Amino acid sequence: MKHIAPIQADPETSMKAPTRRTLAKQQTRAKVLAAARRLFSEEGYEGATIRDIAAAAGMSTGAVFANFADKSDLFREIMMTDMVALAQAMGQAARRGETVEDAILAMFTAGYGFYQNQLPLARAAFSVGWSPQEGPVLRGAPPVQMLHDLIVEQLVAGAARGELTPEADVTLRAQMLFDSYLSNYPQAIFQAWTMDDLKARSRDQIRILLAGVRKG
Repeated sequence: MKHIAPIQADPETSMKAPTRRTLAKQQTRAKVLAAARRLFSEEGYEGATIRDIAAAAGMSTGAVFANFADKSDLFREIMMTDMVALAQAMGQAARRGETVEDAILAMFTAGYGFYQNQLPLARAAFSVGWSPQEGPVLRGAPPVQMLHDLIVEQLVAGAARGELTPEADVTLRAQMLFDSYLSNYPQAIFQAWTMDDLKARSRDQIRILLAGVRKG
């Protein structure tokens, strides 16, 4: 009798489609996140409770806790999602700069502009980001490191183009620039500085921090 080799399943077709339960869980998480984002924007971090978030999402508090450990876990996911989008916006802005100073200034401006239409949420993020409990976790998260790495990339590119001296300490300069970028957020989200004011301040900061390593 002739042996017939078993039919090998195509790896792509063997992948199982999401079950109804999995889809329901994803939809629940999406509803909770949307409700939480709205309430954090309206009430701030402290003012928005799990009970309120659950009610706004049209579900029980148990359903919220089935998807998120606590309020900080919920807020952290919202912030990390925003940080990834922020990094993309800043990266796109940097590509429009012809010089290293132009590129970094464009990044900073894009960063401040990202939060202009969601200032209450930005205020909540700033407050939580510098709290003793949640601050180190948020500031050390990979999406935040992405923002720092974007500055490093621009400094490296500037050195390659001959704008900066080869001995420039890129890591240190990038950290100083990133700290300057963060230092302007109180003016941006609490003191209602205009974009022109923020841009002028950022331009001065960038020029000063790069003055010692600029060629010519």
